Amino acid sequence: MTNNRRILVGKIVAPQGIRGEVRVQSFAENTTDFKSLAVFSNKFSADDFKFVRVVPNANVVIAKIRGIDDRNTAETLRGTELFVERDALPDLSDDEFYQADLIGFDVIRDEKKIGVVSCFQNYGAGDIIELDNGDMVSFVGATVDFDTKKIVVK
Repeated sequence: MTNNRRILVGKIVAPQGIRGEVRVQSFAENTTDFKSLAVFSNKFSADDFKFVRVVPNANVVIAKIRGIDDRNTAETLRGTELFVERDALPDLSDDEFYQADLIGFDVIRDEKKIGVVSCFQNYGAGDIIELDNGDMVSFVGATVDFDTKKIVVK
């Protein structure tokens, strides 16, 4: 699937230290992927952003942003969402997908359409599909069919 949408890969959650570094909550499967991604936000470009410390198997990484040189300025970035261009992500095998590619799919339960995927949420207990009607359903155990653009949930 090829498109030019931007994909949410993380969020700045806090300053780190006194020199302007920030803690980034990763939404990537593997935080080491950040080393090769051109990450940007609505507040800075990919050229200004550099990952300082990426620890495998952790969900928080440390980053430095050009022009952010003290803790107080870094604090103003708390909550900033980080993106990459969809086309910059690696291709996946046939049984893998990016959640962003499922936006717009019909969601089916008990052979009835219950809504359309508008986004995904994760509050710590697993991925949740948010539907266009405001309902939320668990993505755990769901079956995705790319041919029919449907997701069957329990």
